[in-house]
Amino acid sequence: MNRPSSIRIHEDVTRALLEDLGDRGDITGAWFDRSMCARIVCRDSAILAGCPWVDAVFSELSTDSKLNWHVRDGAVLSPGQIICDWYSSASVLLAAERTSLNFLQLLSGTATITRQYASRIERYPTVLLDTRKTLPGLRHAQKYAVHVGGGQNHRMGLFDAVLIKENHIIAAGGLIQAIQLLQKVCPGVPIETEVENREELEIAFQTRVQRVLLDNFTPDETVRAVAMRQNLAPACMLESSGGITLDNIESYAAAGVDFVSIGALTKDVHAVDYSMRLIVS
Repeated sequence: MNRPSSIRIHEDVTRALLEDLGDRGDITGAWFDRSMCARIVCRDSAILAGCPWVDAVFSELSTDSKLNWHVRDGAVLSPGQIICDWYSSASVLLAAERTSLNFLQLLSGTATITRQYASRIERYPTVLLDTRKTLPGLRHAQKYAVHVGGGQNHRMGLFDAVLIKENHIIAAGGLIQAIQLLQKVCPGVPIETEVENREELEIAFQTRVQRVLLDNFTPDETVRAVAMRQNLAPACMLESSGGITLDNIESYAAAGVDFVSIGALTKDVHAVDYSMRLIVS
C-alpha cells in the first residue's frame, strides 16, 4: 500500500501520545527548557520504517523544532547508524522520545522481517503477502511497513475482499454451500476460498472461484495442487499459507503458487533497537 494518509498517521500518533502524556503531560520532563539536539541511533541491522509517524509526533508537539533525517524509510541500517537529529527544547524531546521510538521499533521490525522473507523468493514470480494478524489500531501502519520491506498487502479488512474460511464453511453447512451463497450475494466480486485438503481443492476448482488459499499444505502437497490447477482450473490463482517459515518459503515459491501469505510479518515482530540521546545544540 502507499503511505497512509496524513490524517490516519496523525490519528495513530494522537492516540499514542495520549497513552504516554495523559491529561497532565510529562510531569518529569516538562521543566527542562534548554535547547538541545536529540539524536536517534539504530542499534541493529534493520530496514528503516516509521519516519512519517515520527514526523507527526514532531508536528504535534512543537511548531518551532527542526527535524533532520539522515536516511528515510526503506534504508538498510547498520548497528550504530544515526537516523536523525531533532532540535528543540529538552521538554519537547523528552515528551517525544518513547512514542517516536515505539513507532520506529515496531514498524522497522515489520519491514525487516518482511525483507528477510522477500529476499528468499526474489527470483520467483510468487508474491509475498501479509495478513490481518496485526496490532489493533495499527493495521495501516504495519501494512505500510510490509510494503517498505518488499512485500505486498492482502485485503485490508473484511470489507474489501471475499475470503471464505473454515468458520464460514461451518456456518454455511459445507464448502459448496458457502461458495454458492457468496457467488449469489456478491455477483461479480472475485471469490477466494480456503481449502484444507485435496477434496476441498477439487470443489473449489469445480465451482470456479478465482483464488484458492492452500491452508497448511506441505511443499509436496502444494506441488500436486499446482498440477491439479493446470488440469482443472488454469485461470485460478493459488495462495499458500500456514506453516511457512524462512527455511521453507522457497519450496512453496518453487512449487509454482502465485502468492504466499505469512501472518508472522505483522504478528511475531521482533522490535528493532533504537535509542535517543540528548546533545547540547
